[in-house]
Amino acid sequence: MEPDVTPTAAAAVDAAPAADTLLATLHALVVELHPRQAPRPVRLDSALERDLGLDSLARAELLLRLEAAFGVALPEKLLAEAETPRDLLQAIERAAPAAASGAARTHAAAIEAAPFAGAAESAPENEPTLNAVLAWHAERHGERRHLLFLEGGNATPLSYAELQRRAATVAAALLARGLERTQTVALMLPSGLDYFACFFGILLAGGVPVPLYPPARKSQVEDHLRRQAGILRNAQVRVLIAAPEVRTLARLLVPLAPDLRLVTTPAELAADNVRAVLPNVSRDDVAFIQYTSGSTGDPKGVVLTHQNLLANLRSVGKTVHFGGDDVVVSWLPLYHDMGLIGAWMGSLYFGVPLVLMSPLSFLARPVAWLQALSDHRGTVSAAPNFAYALCLKKVADEDLAALDLSPWRVAMNGAEPVSPEVVEGFIQRFASCGFRRESMMPVYGLAENSLALAFTPPGRGPRVDAVRRARLQRDGRAQPAPEDDAQPLRFVAAGVPIPDHEVRIVGEAGRELPERHQGRLQFRGPSATTGYYRNPEATKALFAGGGWLNTGDRAYLSDGMIYITGREKDIIIRGGRNISPYELEEAVGDLPGIRRGCVAVFGSMDRASGTERVVVLA
Repeated sequence: MEPDVTPTAAAAVDAAPAADTLLATLHALVVELHPRQAPRPVRLDSALERDLGLDSLARAELLLRLEAAFGVALPEKLLAEAETPRDLLQAIERAAPAAASGAARTHAAAIEAAPFAGAAESAPENEPTLNAVLAWHAERHGERRHLLFLEGGNATPLSYAELQRRAATVAAALLARGLERTQTVALMLPSGLDYFACFFGILLAGGVPVPLYPPARKSQVEDHLRRQAGILRNAQVRVLIAAPEVRTLARLLVPLAPDLRLVTTPAELAADNVRAVLPNVSRDDVAFIQYTSGSTGDPKGVVLTHQNLLANLRSVGKTVHFGGDDVVVSWLPLYHDMGLIGAWMGSLYFGVPLVLMSPLSFLARPVAWLQALSDHRGTVSAAPNFAYALCLKKVADEDLAALDLSPWRVAMNGAEPVSPEVVEGFIQRFASCGFRRESMMPVYGLAENSLALAFTPPGRGPRVDAVRRARLQRDGRAQPAPEDDAQPLRFVAAGVPIPDHEVRIVGEAGRELPERHQGRLQFRGPSATTGYYRNPEATKALFAGGGWLNTGDRAYLSDGMIYITGREKDIIIRGGRNISPYELEEAVGDLPGIRRGCVAVFGSMDRASGTERVVVLA
C-alpha cells in the first residue's frame, strides 16, 4: 500500500525513511497553506497542483524545505517538471550533497567565465530604432560580451556580434517562411539565449514580437495554449515561436487562432540556411505588443513603437546615470516588461553588461539573486516587492557572511504595491552585507508608458507617509497622521516623474487636484502608447484628453512625490503578475457546479509573503 500522511495516518506510515520524511514535510506545508480546510491526503502519486494546491511559490518553498531536510541541492528545473511527490523522491535519491552543488556551483561556473571587457558605452541618442542600437554596438565593439546567462550550474556568454548574427539568421528564416512586414509573431519561450535571438530576429524581419509567458509545466501545455488563444486571436499572430513540447501540440491552435500559419522552434529557424534582404524599420514602427491581460477575458495589448521604448530608456538613463562600472543583474522573466525592457533593453542601450538568471533559479533559491549580485559586483537590479520579501524569509543567516552587496547602488522595487514593512526589513536585514538604505529605490510604471513613469531620486532612499485612515477613506484627503495614531495608513513614495514626462491627479469631474488630495493618476510623455491593439473601447477609456492617459491607479502627491493608494479596477498583483478579477470571475463561472454571476474575486495583501493573495468567493 502506498504511503499516506494524514493527521490520523501519520503514525502508521511504514514506507522507506526517505519517503516518510518527504511526505511529512509536504503534509506540513499543505496544512500551513490551507489551515481552514480539511486535511488533504498526501501520497506519493498525489498531483502537487491539482490535489495539494501547490502553486509556483509553494513549490519553491517545498524545495527549500526538502533541501534542508535531506542536505541535498535539488535542480531548479524541478519547479517546472515535478508533478508528484514521487518525482521529488526520485530527484532526492539522485541529488548531490548541498555543499557540492546548488547556488555555490552555479556562481563558481559564472566566475570562471571570461570577465566583461571594456567600460559601458551608451548608444547615440540619434539612433532611431532598437535594430539600429544593436547594429551600433555590434559594429563598435561586437566581440564585447553583452550578457551572461546563468542556469543549472552553467554560465553562457553572448556578445553583441553573436546576438546580431543569430538574430539575422532568425530574420532570414522568418522571411523565407513567408513573414511579411508588420505581421505579429508570438514568443512563448523561457528565459535563455534563444529568446534574445528570436526577439531581435523578428524585429530585423520587420515583424512585431508578442511576448507570451511559457507553460509552467509540460503537463499543462495543452491547457496553457487554450488560455492564450484569446491573445493569439486578438494579435492576429501569424507565427508562434515556442519550445518543442508546444510545437507537438500545434494542431490544437488551428481552430483557436485562425490567423496562425506557422508554429516553429528556435532550433528549426536556426537550422535554415537562407539569406535575405532585411527591410527598413523606422522609429514609428511598432516594436512589440505587451499584453497586460486577456488569457480569459478581453485582451489588452499595449502598442509600443521604437520611439516610445527609446524615449523611456533615455529618460530612465537620465535618472539612474549609468556609468562605466555598472553591471545589471536580473532574474525577471523576459515576457514581462520589467525584465524585457528594464533589464535587457536598458542594459543593451547603455552598453552595460547584464547577468541574467532564470526566474526558476530565483524561486528555487532566493539567495542566488543576491549571490549573483555579490559575485559580479552588480550595481543595478530590480524586482517586485514579493522578491524582497522572499529574500527576507528564505535567505539563511549563515548565507549573509558570503554576500557583499556594497556595490548595489540602485535596487528598484516596483511592479506591485511596495510594502513599508518589507522595505524596512530588507534594509535592516542586509545592512551587514553592505546594503545601504539609499540604494533602495521604489519605482512606479506601467506598460502603457512603455515601462517607467516615476523613480525615487538616486541616493534619497525610500520615503514612507503615514496618513489618517478615516480622513483618506472618507473624503480623499491624505492628512498626515500624528505620532500617537494607532492605525494610520502607510504608503511608500513611488518617486517623481522621470524626465520629459508629467503626471497629475484629477477628481471625478476631471479637474486637477492640489497636493495631498487623492484622485485618479494620469500621465503624458513621449513613452506613452498610442492605444491597445485592436481594442477601440479600451483605447477610448485610456485617453482623457489633452494628451493625458489614465493609469487606472488612485494616488496623491506630496512634495512632488507620487503615493499610490489603490487601483480603480482592483487589478490583483500576485508575485508581480497582473490578475484581472473579472477574468477570473468569468473563468470560475464556467466551472461545473458554479453559478455564473455568483462569483467574486479580489486581492488581499499577505504580509507574510510580501505579495497579494487571490480570494475567490463562488
